Amino acid sequence: MEDANPTSTGASLADIAAMTRAVELGELGRIGAPPNPWVGCVIIGADGVVGTGFHERPGEPHAEVRALAAAGPAARGATAVVTLEPCSHTGRTGPCADALIQAGVARVVVGVADPDAQVSGNGIERLRSAGIDVVVDVGSDLVRESLAPYLHHRLTNTCFVVCKVAASIDGRSAARDGSSQWITGPAARDDVHRMRAESQAVVIGSGTAIADDPNLTPRHRWAGPTPLRVVADTFGRVDPSGHLADTGVAPTIIATAEMHPQRRAQWGDVGAEVWDVGRSPRGGLDLGALWRQLAEVGVLQALVEAGPRLGGSIVASGSFQRLVTYVGATWLGAGGRPVFDAPGPNSIQLAERLSLHDVTAFDNDVRLTYAAADIGPTGE
Repeated sequence: MEDANPTSTGASLADIAAMTRAVELGELGRIGAPPNPWVGCVIIGADGVVGTGFHERPGEPHAEVRALAAAGPAARGATAVVTLEPCSHTGRTGPCADALIQAGVARVVVGVADPDAQVSGNGIERLRSAGIDVVVDVGSDLVRESLAPYLHHRLTNTCFVVCKVAASIDGRSAARDGSSQWITGPAARDDVHRMRAESQAVVIGSGTAIADDPNLTPRHRWAGPTPLRVVADTFGRVDPSGHLADTGVAPTIIATAEMHPQRRAQWGDVGAEVWDVGRSPRGGLDLGALWRQLAEVGVLQALVEAGPRLGGSIVASGSFQRLVTYVGATWLGAGGRPVFDAPGPNSIQLAERLSLHDVTAFDNDVRLTYAAADIGPTGE
């Protein structure tokens, strides 16, 4: 049902409302769909919504095909509202652009064009060549935020890096004795499991691996594919033991710049991979090379559960897209360990500011999300 008040893009208010719903649908596939994008689709007929769909996992029908199946004959002459440009190539499934053409839709509203080299405007062109009216960039800010890891991956050939830290209200990551479990409460920790489930790799530093022997798998209600477990271990210090050596639970990758051959062989014996990623100009692990290698194996989003040293390296180098800080409702006082252990500016005038992207409360704890793209000098 069309709205009489079109926007400057040529989209109606009904289109925008449908795009918002399509984004919500797409998010239902966020855990299972990667390395494919989590796309949502809404079909609007003469009397309103006649079909909806989302892409759940690779090899299964795409959002447009599911929505068309739900709409049936009502799709003819209707408007298809889809978050991402319909694909125009044959992979595990057929081209969605062809499915829309064959269903007889009259109009397609697209959130954002797909930068993937196999699509890259071809889907839109195919629809227009078939006489279908196509409107692009509708609700694009909302869509880009939802699909940020996928779009970043396709545009840069690196994974989208989310650096997660936890801090007390006085900025400490652990107490004087090194204990940190738990700074935050159950609700905030459950949200971390959500982020793990939405990521295709979980990255920790060697210090965390040695001190905590973490499992790094999503738990509780966040079921889905198990992410890769990655240890950033510059000098090959971590022993192949404990949870990370149990590669039957989840794959383990040790990213290093220097490892003794015997330890390398031991990691291989337990089924782990050792990646040589080299050093950065600062002398630490080349994080940029690690993000590129992870992208090559299909990682769209990497969640870094950072200790002070790894977190400090990431923040100091700007090697992240989102910085997520959970602030627990406790204080740890003098002697507590810092959140970031890295050289900082000599003066507040030289400090950089992050742009606050989101604030969410979890009982008495708070999650602060900052976007790296908005980093800039402090100014006056």
